[in-house]
Amino acid sequence: MLCAISGEAPREPVASRKSGNVFEKRLIAAHMAEHHTDPVTGEELAAEDLIELKAPNVVAPRAPNFTSIPAMLSAFQNEWDALVLETHTLKQHLAQTRQELSTALYTNDAATRVIARLQRERDEARESLASITVTGSAPAGDAMQVDGEELPEELQAVVEDTQKSLYATRRKRTAPADWTSAEDVSNFDIANSTDSLYPGSSSVAMNDADSVLFGGADGTAGVYDLSQAKVTQTFNAGNAVTATAWWEERAVIGTSAGTVKIFEGGNEIAQVGSHAGAVTSVSLHPSGKMLVSAGADKRYAVHDLQTFKTVSQVYVEAEITCTSFHVDGALFFVGSSDGKLRVFDIKTGTVLSEPSTGAPVLDVRFSENGTWFAVVNQGSTTISVWDIRKQVAVHTLEAGSPVTSCRWDHSGMYLAIGASGSVSVQQYTKATKTWAELVQKAVPATDVAWAAKAQSLVALTPEGGLAVLTAS
Repeated sequence: MLCAISGEAPREPVASRKSGNVFEKRLIAAHMAEHHTDPVTGEELAAEDLIELKAPNVVAPRAPNFTSIPAMLSAFQNEWDALVLETHTLKQHLAQTRQELSTALYTNDAATRVIARLQRERDEARESLASITVTGSAPAGDAMQVDGEELPEELQAVVEDTQKSLYATRRKRTAPADWTSAEDVSNFDIANSTDSLYPGSSSVAMNDADSVLFGGADGTAGVYDLSQAKVTQTFNAGNAVTATAWWEERAVIGTSAGTVKIFEGGNEIAQVGSHAGAVTSVSLHPSGKMLVSAGADKRYAVHDLQTFKTVSQVYVEAEITCTSFHVDGALFFVGSSDGKLRVFDIKTGTVLSEPSTGAPVLDVRFSENGTWFAVVNQGSTTISVWDIRKQVAVHTLEAGSPVTSCRWDHSGMYLAIGASGSVSVQQYTKATKTWAELVQKAVPATDVAWAAKAQSLVALTPEGGLAVLTAS
């Protein structure tokens, strides 16, 4: 009868009721105090599960090598030698483990330093990109990937609320009864034209008060009132005017110096942006609480119009030529010199898709139906209408000369097209699923804009003047 733990004859044998194994009482008691299990089967074991066994005391015979002092000394020497060898082996293992730990710590420290250096180089590259003028185009295959930047939580909430509100109303929107009819649009003719007001002008913007905002290469901008047929306000932007927009009654002007200036009542109230090179586009969020500026430095920046601070920056792989918000305000479209349309989630700054248009994008505009957007490509005599759901062009409209710009009216019924040789208006008929050209006038235009209720169409001439088309 041997103990299942020590393998020797037990002095106080006990047996488990569950497994039947025999143990030395003191050994099994110590095991149960710590583990409460049977050391052989792993089952739970308690003191009441043990049965004491009666066995005669057996005196184990002494081993022959312990029958004399010299034999005992020899046994002790053997044990000592074994202990010394084991200690030496443990020291070797300890030294090896220390060396491996030292190597691992060094590797981790080196990786940390490499990451810190890469982050520093990335920040230096961003600063350099923002402080030098970008010219030319990057060689093929030299694309730059830079992570986007999220909007603050309060502005993300603004985007979400605006999207929900506009989407709900857009689905039910119909053209007002007093909106200009297709027959009236077809009778558009040049009602007024001006001489060169701001030479070098490339962009016009119109608000609900029928005030036209534009500026020229000398840094002067002005507001032309259609009802009074004259310039009513003049601004000094300091540098050539490259982009324009309205923020309610405030004039927003992008300049060739890379800044965006905001004027109210003729006075400058704020300046935002710090692009390297010219600002190529400015877009106002439908909520009226954010402004996006984009430039030749391959970057667009989001500015909070409550604080006039830049809250987000996103870099792309090519020079940005135009931008446009989706009518619900959640998506932001960026047209580039590489012919791609990059669709961003404005909240996170991440790219959702990158459809290619085949040529540098000059202009992109959304229809109020929220489904279609028009794309103008450099050197093309046609304008393409894309479906946002399919990410492909579904219609192609001929202009007869290289197209420079386009603009939907607020009802989404008419698409105005500015070209180097003419201004035209196209209308889509849903019943027949066809497009029809309502009017075309031989007025060269670099940009176009609709007046309130589509009662007039304003064309910016290459000389920096205006041509106003109205029903005769």
